[in-house]
Parts: sequence; C-alpha cells; structure tokens
Amino acid sequence: MQFDGQNAMVNRQLSEALHLYEMGRVDEAKAIYDRLTSLAPQRVEPYLNMGEIFFAEGQHEEALSWFERACTTRPGLPQALAGAGQTLLALGRPAEAMSVFERLLRLNSRSDMALHGMGEALSQLGRMAEARAAFERAVALAPDVVGHHCALAYVGRFVENDPRLTGLENLAAKMVFLPPPAQCELHFALARACDDLGRHKQAFAHWQAGNALKRSHVDYDEGINLGILEDLAAAFPAEVMTARRGAGDPSDIPVFVVGMPRSGTTLVEQIVASHPQAHGAGELKDLHHLLSQNVLGENFPTHFADMPNEALQRLGSLYVSRLKAMAPRADRVIDKLPSNFMLCGLIHLALPAARIIHVRRDPVDTCFSCYANLFSQGIYYSYDLGELGRYYRAYEALMDHWRDVLPQGAMLEVQYEDLVANFETEARRIIAYCGLDWDARCLSFHKTERVVHTLSAAQVRLPLYQSSIGRAAPYRQWLAPLIDALGETAD
Repeated sequence: MQFDGQNAMVNRQLSEALHLYEMGRVDEAKAIYDRLTSLAPQRVEPYLNMGEIFFAEGQHEEALSWFERACTTRPGLPQALAGAGQTLLALGRPAEAMSVFERLLRLNSRSDMALHGMGEALSQLGRMAEARAAFERAVALAPDVVGHHCALAYVGRFVENDPRLTGLENLAAKMVFLPPPAQCELHFALARACDDLGRHKQAFAHWQAGNALKRSHVDYDEGINLGILEDLAAAFPAEVMTARRGAGDPSDIPVFVVGMPRSGTTLVEQIVASHPQAHGAGELKDLHHLLSQNVLGENFPTHFADMPNEALQRLGSLYVSRLKAMAPRADRVIDKLPSNFMLCGLIHLALPAARIIHVRRDPVDTCFSCYANLFSQGIYYSYDLGELGRYYRAYEALMDHWRDVLPQGAMLEVQYEDLVANFETEARRIIAYCGLDWDARCLSFHKTERVVHTLSAAQVRLPLYQSSIGRAAPYRQWLAPLIDALGETAD
C-alpha cells in the first residue's frame, strides 16, 4: 500500500510539473523533476522530461546527461535512446548518435524513429545516398509521419515524376487534420519541391503559408530585437575600443565566420576547415553561454564600459580553453555561428588576435533564402518579409559600426558573389588572412570529410556552383514587402 501511495504522489507531482511547464513556469517544473529523482529514482519520467526541457532551451550537454540517466534507469527505453540520439546530433556528434539509433533499431527493426535519426546522422556525415535510403525506409514504415517525408525532401533535388512529391502531396490532401507544426514543415517541403521543378507560383504560395503559420506560433518582439543591435553598437564606441585594446587573451587560435544566415558562411568555414592545420567546429554557442553565465556581469552589454579588463581576459581564456579541448592539435579553430556578427567588438577585445571573417551576399538573395528555409531554432525574424528586411537593415547598420571602430585588419570582408566568381583568388585571400600557408586541399572543400549540421550540409558536399546567385530573381514579383523594408539596401 505504501508503494501504491508513493506512486500516486509521484504521479501527482509529475502532473503538476507538466502543468507548470505548459504555463511557462519552467524553473518550478525543473525543481519538481529534480526533487523526484531523489524521491523516486526508479521512475524514468523526471529524467526524460528534464532532458526534453534542456534540449528545448538549447542546453544540449545538460540535456544529454539527463537522457543518459534515463537510459541507465530503463535500458532500451525507446524515448530515452531517441532523446540521447537527437541530442548527440544537436551537439554535432553524429557518429555517436548513429550508434544510439542503430541500437534502437536492433531493439525494434520496425522503428521509423530510429531510421529517421540514422538518416539525420548520415546527412551530417555527408553520406547523402545512405541518408536518403534511411529516410525512405522510415517513410515506408510510417507513411503518415510528416517529418519523415520532409527530411527525405532535403537530401536531393526533385525531378519530374519524383516519388517523393507524391508522398508530400498525399499528406497535403490531409493538411487540415495535421497539427500546426506539421503543416508548417509540410509547406516548406512542398515549396522546396515546387522550386526545384520550376513551379515558382506554387512554391511561393507554400512558403507564404508556411512562414505565416510559423510566425503565428513564435514569440518575436521586433522592437526588442532591433534594440539589442542598437544597444551593442552604443556599448562599444570608438573610445571604449581604443581604451581596452589588447586587454584580452592573446591566443590566435579562434577564427570567427560571421554574417547573416544563408549568406555563404558555411562555404567559407568549409574552405578553411579543409586546411590540415584548421578545425571547423560548426556553430558554437560557447561565447553566448559564457555571457549568459555572467562572466561579464549581469545584463551584458549594460555597464560594459565599467567592466575590469580582467573580465575580458577571463572571457577570452575560457573560450580558448574550450576550443583547445575540442581540437587540441589545430592551429586554428573556426566558430561559424553567423549571429556572432553582433559581438564583433567584444570578440576583438576579448580575443585581440582572433580572426573575424564577415561574409556578405546580395541582400535580397540572402533574405529570400532565409524566408525559404525553416530553421530548427531561433531566427524568428525570418518568417515575415517586412520584419526580415528591417532586421537586415539593422544588421547592416551594426556592421557599419564595427567597420568604423575595429582597427585595420581586425576583420576580413568576403563577398559571396566574388568568392564564386574568383574562387581560388578569394580562397587564397581567406587562408592568408587566417595566418596559414596555402594548401590546395582548400580548393577541393567539397571532398573534406567533416561534420556539418546546418541547412547547408548537402550543399557543401558539392563542387562550387553558381545557382545561388540571383536566387530571388524568379520570386521578385512577390517580394515587395521585403524590398520596401530593405529600402536602398535592395538596389
């Protein structure tokens, strides 16, 4: 009876925690789950739920530890294995994720969830034909799961009579019965198919529907987000940059590739990462996590001018130590988080020998490419053409500020269109700026075997192509809100 009473109590607290989480009271939900791990360590739900919360918050290392505890508590539990596998993918560890999903498939040979995870891992590893086969098997086992069809849509271009399109259209016939996230995902996949097939009007209609649906379900305050960029410029005036120059960690290991999403940052990272003395680390959140841990005090960049130089040195040293742990033999480690454009001034002060490569692309092409993609997280400004154009203008204004206050040579500017047109010349310029001797392998970037887990994962496995130049041209007649918001920038 006591055991039954304890179970009832645990169930009540689990229900309460779930309710609190749904109300947005996340810390209170976490506290209950954490308490339950001591009160009822044999119950797997608190571990799973904590893993899911931390995963949703982007704290993937923490999420993985909770999913691993769930796996230990209930070996072979599908939800625990799937959670661990997805978290390993988010951490850019696809080989380990592959092992987890293979274990899940051994436990259940008809697990579409395992096959989907394997497909994602294979995509990150650049094994696109095997990824497609895994997604096709997942679709065959669970033809009504939208995510399987959508993942399959992104492993290769559509051709006429493509069987993948038939699967998407069958789901579209049931669109009204699907939950909003699935509807959104399906619209983006259908848009991709129609775009590949030259059906531009249909493609844009799907993008418009998918973006409107996504925008209605995200919490994006334009005033706050544009204000952040203005505050960053105000916190780093020329006199502060001059007074604090040289205060940070002197390491020359970091290379930051920054810019708007879909501007060519992944291509530039792949070029540098193809050098034997460099390591491409992908989109690292480490610098932002250090700031969230108040290494520079609370509410950065407020009161930055009053920050002691020791804090800048500590921030730089902590960041470099993480890079060294990640790639101990590399002379250069590339952090390709595009949004680091916001922190160029801080990066230079905390890491004065770091290289900053700013990648630019035609503004309309950049913004349209953002609008045409469903991002896994964040980038909420991209789902409305007007908001997207205004964000681009604010980004451009901040980059103008960094050009004014950074010393000569602190940042290299790369124009995507010039890189495509004069590839070897521009690649040599990039490698020289990174302080590395030229290596011809940088020209064969598409042959470099490394993990890529951005939307450009498939593209960087291909030789250089020019089809992304003028990407928005077939859709320009529908882009008036974007072009108006960009103003002179669009010309």
